Amino acid sequence: MQHEKQEKKKDPEHAHRHKIEEGIAAAVGLGAGGYGFHEHHEKKEDKKEAKEAKKDAKSHEKKPHNLF
Repeated sequence: MQHEKQEKKKDPEHAHRHKIEEGIAAAVGLGAGGYGFHEHHEKKEDKKEAKEAKKDAKSHEKKPHNLF
């Protein structure tokens, strides 16, 4: 993104093209950040579900009756 701003100043003939490329770079950066955020929360949610499933399985186990 910063690179395209510099190019826009250096190369006024293609300033519009560099401005468009700058916008595309910003959108890609934002999308990548959003995807990483989404993946992090999905992983966190999966971990939580696994922990709850393990807890539920453990609570349903038959416990031996100690008569003696």
